[in-house]
Amino acid sequence: MATAKIAITIEQDLLNRLDFLVKSRQYPSRSKVIQEAVRAKLQEIEENRFETECAKLDPDFEQALADEGLASELNEWPEY
Repeated sequence: MATAKIAITIEQDLLNRLDFLVKSRQYPSRSKVIQEAVRAKLQEIEENRFETECAKLDPDFEQALADEGLASELNEWPEY
């Protein structure tokens, strides 16, 4: 996968904690720690957005739509 270099500003405490992960060989580099953290955060945001959108759905209305679609599909099947 293609990568790009960026510059960030980070609090010293966070940098120290990040460096500890690298020094203790839990990650091979600062970049890998940050990539994984960003990936995890983006996934969390996307999952929360999906859950939020799903919570807006009305189960009775969705079931009625599904039943209507199923009924129309059944009417299209040829009789044997």
